[in-house]
Amino acid sequence: MQSIVHKIRLLDIGHAQAFENWVLETDYATCPELPSVRSFDVHRVSSAHDAPFHYIELIKVSSDAAFQRDMASASFARLVEGFSTMAEVVEEVAGTQLGAGYQAPA
Repeated sequence: MQSIVHKIRLLDIGHAQAFENWVLETDYATCPELPSVRSFDVHRVSSAHDAPFHYIELIKVSSDAAFQRDMASASFARLVEGFSTMAEVVEEVAGTQLGAGYQAPA
């Protein structure tokens, strides 16, 4: 499984609530339309105006090739369009997960 981490900086920190609403209502809701996406989470890191980044997103995909196919879809294009009006990715790190990882029992 491929993991992707994006550091995200808002274009205007004053629009943080609008960005968070968009993540909760649009970004998360679109994930089922992207078959390669296995998990997706956005985390608030800082609300400081001068922070190097304000959020991180953690994406787990079945494979890089499958995610590339999803990135060519109309659903993904709509996400990029909405995202780019509010924020920018300032750094991306990607890697391959080692083993199954750990999850605490429910």
